[in-house]
Amino acid sequence: MNEIEDIDKRARQREFSYRFIDRPVEFLIRHNFTPNKISYIGFVCTLVASLIIAIYGLFFSIWLSWIIPAIIGIAGAMDLFDGEVARRTNKETQAGAFLDSNLDRLSDAIFILGLIYGGLVNYLIGYIILFLVIMISYTRSRAENEGVNMEGIGFMERAERILFLLFVIIIELILYFSTFLLLNEPLTIFIPFITSIPVTPVFLISILIYIFTLIYTILQRLNYTFKTLKNHNANLEEK
Repeated sequence: MNEIEDIDKRARQREFSYRFIDRPVEFLIRHNFTPNKISYIGFVCTLVASLIIAIYGLFFSIWLSWIIPAIIGIAGAMDLFDGEVARRTNKETQAGAFLDSNLDRLSDAIFILGLIYGGLVNYLIGYIILFLVIMISYTRSRAENEGVNMEGIGFMERAERILFLLFVIIIELILYFSTFLLLNEPLTIFIPFITSIPVTPVFLISILIYIFTLIYTILQRLNYTFKTLKNHNANLEEK
């Protein structure tokens, strides 16, 4: 990813922020929701969704199953709102950023564990995904410690990861229950080294795509950081 693409991505993110979350953020500010409270709400929502998935709740019923994507959607929204509320109320602090970052990592791990225990991914695939997600976070943290601005760097940042899994789960529910209603049984496939329970072919393919995009994101961040630091060192040597 070159510098122009990085700038464009950040600009698109800012435009999305102002266009779609302005009213919810103003509502939270008016009702005295602090950034930390919003972060905790997002974490609790992720915890609840993960627990429901872990007890095989994704396929409870055609009505109850939609609780899961709804809660995940709320958790994802809170992840956007906390930072924006902090900026607009001048409450950006190192302590708040530290709390938010750690809650994000806990949320990522808990959700993946929910997928594992719910059978939507088997243990090996789940731990691979968990490792890749941690590495994406670590590469950003390590790069920023070296003074590299990593905002907007990487194809599958946290917001994109949440949206991807949210849409995959929605599509899974639509295909699972629509085929169940039409054929009296859901159209599923079972490949033991990927999932522990039968899922639709779309979900199976999506998990593989997800893993590939996580790997690609890590490579993007490593490459960007290495080139940035190399150019910085070259400039220092010229001086």
